[in-house]
Amino acid sequence: MVRFVTAKSQTAAASDAVDPAELRAIFGENLRKLSESYSSVAGLCRELGINRTQFNRYLSGESFPRPDVLHRICQFFGVDARVLLEPVEAIQPGGVDLLNHPVVAGFFGAGPVQVPMEIFPDGFYRFVRPSFIDDTQFVRGLVYISRADGYTFLRGYESRAALRSQGLSLKPRDREFRGLVMRQEEGIMAIVTHRDSLACSFNFLTQETSFQSNLWEGYVTRTVREKVTGRRATRMVYEHLGRDRRAVMEAARSSGLVPLDEVPQFHARLLRLDQDFR
Repeated sequence: MVRFVTAKSQTAAASDAVDPAELRAIFGENLRKLSESYSSVAGLCRELGINRTQFNRYLSGESFPRPDVLHRICQFFGVDARVLLEPVEAIQPGGVDLLNHPVVAGFFGAGPVQVPMEIFPDGFYRFVRPSFIDDTQFVRGLVYISRADGYTFLRGYESRAALRSQGLSLKPRDREFRGLVMRQEEGIMAIVTHRDSLACSFNFLTQETSFQSNLWEGYVTRTVREKVTGRRATRMVYEHLGRDRRAVMEAARSSGLVPLDEVPQFHARLLRLDQDFR
């Protein structure tokens, strides 16, 4: 929760005793740290609705944001106006690690959270699965796997074509999804959701060693009620691209809704389209 009003008054009182140049430097350093997890500054600026040149001035300590822009930045990153005065590590919420909470300690714990690189490497993956909505279409997409603070995270963006067909928002902020990856006995799982959403998907993947070592097969399920039409669960294939720039760009350009004849043959084989999912 952003405690903007209270923190702003505290910041205003404290700023009387701090040199403005020092405040700008503190804010710039904090903003750089908050932005580190974003691979594209230009993309981050678009999501924030801030001009790239002006954003660079914030980063360099040349300028302060207006109160309304500061409020927008704080809401986006989940911090408050103390970002002008205190190290960002002191502002971001702490508390008990959920998976090690006394109620579930020993049931989850460190084991599932620690996903070895050899089991599921960092980098980009392209994926393909049948559409949940249209039986004639397949979703091709791109996700990025990274590690921080002992956890493994997943991040990606929904296909514009898929969202457009459902009349949903195409804004980058609304298209983005993120998830937590955990180790399982026969592979990995990921809980994936959108920003401020009360729905999520569960992904399970296991490495396909008999075909190619960079492929994972499994399934994805949605937390929605059963309906007459559409799917709640379907098979899915991941292909590890690592950080091969050419392969990543090609996968990004080919993302979206596609017919079966545009699904790579080895992906279609692992989807086992001639077999019922069970």
